[in-house]
Amino acid sequence: MTDDALRTAAATSKTWVFEEARKLLKRWPEGKPGGEPIVFETGYGPSGLPHIGTFTEVLRTTWVRRAYETLTGGTVPTKLIAFSDDMDGLRKVPDNVPNAAMLSQHLGRPLTAVPDPFGQYESFAHHNNAMLRRFLDRFGFDYEFLSASDCYRSGRFDATLREVLRRYDDIMAVMLPTLREERRQTYSPVLPLSPTTGKVLQVPVRVVDAGTGTITFTDEDGREVTQSALGGMAKLQWKVDWAMRWVALGVDYEMAGKDLIDSTIQSGKIARVLGGRPPEGFNYEMFLDERGEKISKSKGNGLGLDDWLKYGSERSLEFYLFREPKKAKSLHLGLIPRAVDEYWQFREKWPEQPVEQRLGNPAHHIHNGAVPEPYSLPLTFGLLLNLTSLPGVQDKETAWRFVRRYAPETAPETHQELDELIGLAVNYARDFVVPDLQRRAPQGHEIEALKELDVHLAELPEDATAEAIQNEVFEIGKRFPFESLRHWFQALYETLLGSAQGPRMGSFIALYGIANSRRLIAEALAAA
Repeated sequence: MTDDALRTAAATSKTWVFEEARKLLKRWPEGKPGGEPIVFETGYGPSGLPHIGTFTEVLRTTWVRRAYETLTGGTVPTKLIAFSDDMDGLRKVPDNVPNAAMLSQHLGRPLTAVPDPFGQYESFAHHNNAMLRRFLDRFGFDYEFLSASDCYRSGRFDATLREVLRRYDDIMAVMLPTLREERRQTYSPVLPLSPTTGKVLQVPVRVVDAGTGTITFTDEDGREVTQSALGGMAKLQWKVDWAMRWVALGVDYEMAGKDLIDSTIQSGKIARVLGGRPPEGFNYEMFLDERGEKISKSKGNGLGLDDWLKYGSERSLEFYLFREPKKAKSLHLGLIPRAVDEYWQFREKWPEQPVEQRLGNPAHHIHNGAVPEPYSLPLTFGLLLNLTSLPGVQDKETAWRFVRRYAPETAPETHQELDELIGLAVNYARDFVVPDLQRRAPQGHEIEALKELDVHLAELPEDATAEAIQNEVFEIGKRFPFESLRHWFQALYETLLGSAQGPRMGSFIALYGIANSRRLIAEALAAA
């Protein structure tokens, strides 16, 4: 596939990443003035431990960045800023961290001034920022990390802060109509830091001198204070802060959750007031937990990246996050088996697809256009789960003995992705499958059907193919008065495996072995 063919197909692709990337082509048809890079940004509030939702925004933005680079042939420089809003005041104590009593004593202080409840870093924000960066580094993201506290204190935001003070009344005109009457009385775009307590104050502010950045406000003890708003002595209210950042950093693209649509609109208006241009982007749907509730850092009901990676591959997670970003998605561990197998299904299709279809294939974007071989595996993750759920096969080494007999060309040393999946299947089966397995005794004509299956399996060689075994299973099911073949297979799953759902039986018996499978049948018949 030539670069020209790729660019031509990308120019009309309906895949969401290319639709997003084309917004940037329209924004800067000739590239940014002076050869400046197109700036992509993601934002994160370290008021709680980062979860997959945080990671997702960086991942999806990276895909749009790559799509843009495909459209431009890599001739226009780009960069990604991962921004931490770590100068926000701590509003409440998260439910999923230790030392809650200690944290409660620091409510209102900037997150970089709140002690780390884990006792590992100089502040709570530094702890959470480090976690986020480990996530991003593990996946090899190319990004520049920026801390709000560093940007404010170093003076990087001072020039734009002065503009905020100059246009104070215009910003108030944007914000006040969006607020309740009670909130209007105390609202200020600028939040000074108390010189006595160090807290981020939500108090009215009067601009004394925009040029020098001087403001006046009433401190917590009732004294009137006049001090600079520059150099980290104040921060901006959320929507104003977002707009200021876009202008100060020259941000061209930033996506956000659907819950921030109003914030996006108001911040866009304020960015124009400041003489800037709001970035391109779109609003994605939110993640929900198993109960259908929105994932929250403070509640701690988010799924951690390490949680998914204990049971599913990195690629399966990326696959799940690529698809349908504008559709609300559940995010829980029960999704993993299907995500793993569907990822491999798309990967297997990729080499035979024409370029237009490749650009819509999640595997193309997960691997940045270079999907590696092998394109497929000899067995599914679902089948591995059935194998590792059986007594005596609940460890990686034993499972490999079955896999190597089923697929002799494989080995842990040469098939590292398969080796990883076997280990993940062991973990998942142990924690989520085995505890719920309960084999029932066969009934009625199920008993005779199992007896006949045992007879036919005894006549097959131990190395019979999965297809030959599957044919035998099908024929036996047809000879007995099951309502449908589906009911026959369900009976096999429930009596032999202890589950309402299961694998293609021919593949399972070939993997587990005819002799072992006959033992399962004997145990089921003994229970009848």
